[in-house]
Amino acid sequence: MEPIKKYFPDLTPLQIDQFEQLGPLYRDWNEKINVISRKDIEELYVHHVLHSLSLARIIRFRPGTMIIDVGTGGGFPGIPLAILFPESQFTLIDSIGKKIRVVGEVAAALKLNNVDARHNRIQEIKTRYDFVVSRAVTAFPDFVSMVRKNVSPASINAIPNGILYLKGGDFTEEISPFKTSAEVFELAKIFSEPYFETKKVIYLPVR
Repeated sequence: MEPIKKYFPDLTPLQIDQFEQLGPLYRDWNEKINVISRKDIEELYVHHVLHSLSLARIIRFRPGTMIIDVGTGGGFPGIPLAILFPESQFTLIDSIGKKIRVVGEVAAALKLNNVDARHNRIQEIKTRYDFVVSRAVTAFPDFVSMVRKNVSPASINAIPNGILYLKGGDFTEEISPFKTSAEVFELAKIFSEPYFETKKVIYLPVR
């Protein structure tokens, strides 16, 4: 929890309480349904929560913003972002039923009324959103082709609507088709923890 307070010192008491609950909640659910690797659960706040919140260093979602988290797994980045932006609406989808069940239970325990957890594939979703977020569920060009239809053309935020994609390693080749429009943010410049040395965020506006 300390890394969250370190980088986000302006949290409300409610947000601090919700973030503090994440550790016990995920440990409990992970005993029943393995949604996070055993070694990662001990690093939950850096590897999952802070990693998810890195998007907040790129954009502060305005009230009323609609975001869809595709392939959310255990609820990342959607759940931490929903805590941080209570006036934005988050739809979290995953094709694996047991994982989305955990997401729904965690959101209910935290009383996150701005989270809608759905057992769906993105191909089934017709609704349009301001932003599509994800943690590297597939190769970036494939992801763009799947979700482009779900980005609304009307922007209400400081940056145009589009895709925010959390990814690690060297993906120069993957983003080469979008090199004139995509922007890459290196998380090592934002966070000092060694985990972020190769982590990046790809932002692709979709017009």
